[in-house]
Formats: sequence, C-alpha cells, structure tokens
Amino acid sequence: MLANRPRILSVGTANPPERYTQEEVLEKYRMPNKMVRSLFKSGHIRTRHLMLPEPDEDGIPRETQGELLAKHRRGAMMMGSQAIERALEPMGLTTADIDYLAVISSTGFMLPGLTAMFIKHLGFRMDCSRVDIVGMGCNAGLNGLNPVASWASANPGRTALMVCCEVNSALYVYDEEIGNGVVNSLFGDGCAAVVVRADPEDERHFAPRILGFVSHIIPGTWDAMHYNWRDSHGKFAFNLARDVPYVLGTHAETPVTALLDRFGLKRRHIAHWLVHSGGKKVIDAIKYTVGITEHDVRHTVGVLRDFGNLGSGSFLFSYQRLVAEGKVRRGDYGVMMTMGPGSTVETALIRW
Repeated sequence: MLANRPRILSVGTANPPERYTQEEVLEKYRMPNKMVRSLFKSGHIRTRHLMLPEPDEDGIPRETQGELLAKHRRGAMMMGSQAIERALEPMGLTTADIDYLAVISSTGFMLPGLTAMFIKHLGFRMDCSRVDIVGMGCNAGLNGLNPVASWASANPGRTALMVCCEVNSALYVYDEEIGNGVVNSLFGDGCAAVVVRADPEDERHFAPRILGFVSHIIPGTWDAMHYNWRDSHGKFAFNLARDVPYVLGTHAETPVTALLDRFGLKRRHIAHWLVHSGGKKVIDAIKYTVGITEHDVRHTVGVLRDFGNLGSGSFLFSYQRLVAEGKVRRGDYGVMMTMGPGSTVETALIRW
C-alpha cells in the first residue's frame, strides 16, 4: 500500500519582480492613519513582492474591480508560467507531460478558470484533465493536494501538477480602516507549483511520499475570514476577524493529533513542520497549542518575513526552503499544516 502513495517530486515558485519594504509601501501611498502605519511597521514582515499601481496626485492607488480582476489574470499568467517551468525543469518534464492539472486561487474569479488559460497558452495537451479550486483561501493548498494525491494514486505512472496562484494585491482596498490596513500590510503576491506522481521508479528520487490528510472545520467561525462586496468602494474586500489567530491556534491540535494517531506517531517522531505563514500571531498560537518550537517554524517565519502571507502556496515556499537547507534525511516524517476561511485547519503527513 505504501508503495502506491504518491510523491512530491519537485516544487517551483515565482513572485512579481517588484519587491517593496513595508516602509516603501507606506511612502508610496502616504497613509495618514497612525494605527494602520503601525501595522506595517510591526517588524515580522520586512519585504513583499506586490503588483501595485502608481498612486494618483492624492497619493491614492485607484483600481476598479475590473482592473483588479485584470491584474489577477495578468499576475497569474506571469507567475504561473515561471513557477510551472521551475517545477518541471528539474524532473526533465514539460507541460506536455502533465496528465492532470489543478490550479488553486482565491484572489480573482474567472470563467473559464486559470486551468483553461494555462492549457491554452503554456503548451499543456488538450486531453489534460483539469480542476480549478476557487475561493477556499489560505488553507486551499492542502485542500487541493488531497485530491491531486488521490488522482495520482489512482493513476500510477501518470503525472499531476498543482499550482497555487495568488495575486493578493488584487484584493486590496485602500482606505484608513484598520481591517483593510491589516490585509494590505500582511499579504504578498506569489505562486507555487508542485509535481506529484505515484510511480515505483520514482524511488530513485529523494522525494517524500504523501501518506495522508486530516481536516478540521471549526464550528461557529464561518465569518471569521470572509470576502464580500463593499458598496462604498464598488469592489470586493477581504475581512479578517480580530480573534482569528486564537481561534486557529486553539483548534490546531485537534487535526494534528488525529493525523499522528492514524499512523501511530507522536510529536517527537516529526522532524519537520511546514506551517502556513499566516501571520506572527497565528504562528505563535500554533506553536503554543501544538507544542512545537521556534526552530520547527523557522522556514514559516522566514517566508513571512521575506514575502508576507502568500495565501494558499505559502507552505510550499517553506517546503522549498527546507529541501534547499539540506538537512532532511531519508525516513524523516514531516507535517504540513494550512489554515484559513471556514474556519479550517488542514494537515498532511509526508515521509522521505
């Protein structure tokens, strides 16, 4: 049974070329609200890659909802093509070798979706199976990896590709409200692509098997993170409740315990933790509740510091840093954890 479990063969990431410090964003748009400015200067985020418009004469970035949607399409195409190429190239693959394409995004709605756009422009075969996972938020990377892994297990030897493409700056609403200030100071733009396959011949690759998943939906928190229309702005806006870090932290232990119990493991057996870079308070709450250390979340913290919250692909940026570090050993277990709207905590167990 273990031999049929799919592997994470390769990960590629991409960001827009424009990179800003938090101070540069504040200077660009001349935000007067001192409380909003303090959010940008909290210190746990230093730089972010963002697709930002030039301010008008009042120092305000004016983008209509149509312009924001167009930015999502443009950014997804730019970052997606780069991340896909970087994931495929180490495996000697091209887009024509992909049998199943899953694309995840919560930062812009398209019909047809990003899978159709990628297949049209990036050389995927016309018979490539596809699925778009839209509107699930920051936890969606593992929501998507679950069916991708299942497809790979059911189709041994065939290759699947999952792409998490988030143009979070296409969600930005500019005003002096604290809630919008939190969103504008936290999220960055980024894309991550991952190659998944179940094939005995892949034993030659030092690549982890995906062993299983456990989800946990937190009751009574449906609206803690939500996206809705603002008549006052003529566009959609993303809202984060103040107690989100504590809600997620309080409940994170439940799926982790269920995941480890399923495989007869204890926390001491887990060598690597790949946690979504949701924000400093979220990371601290997860550390405290799950009982993991600052060292365990070093890549999570590093991704947050250098990129901000990248949405659904954040954990894959951390995975890429872990692999590049060169400290993973054969037989090591790892836990992936994402969290987001629902409210939901998603977990996955992997082993090298």
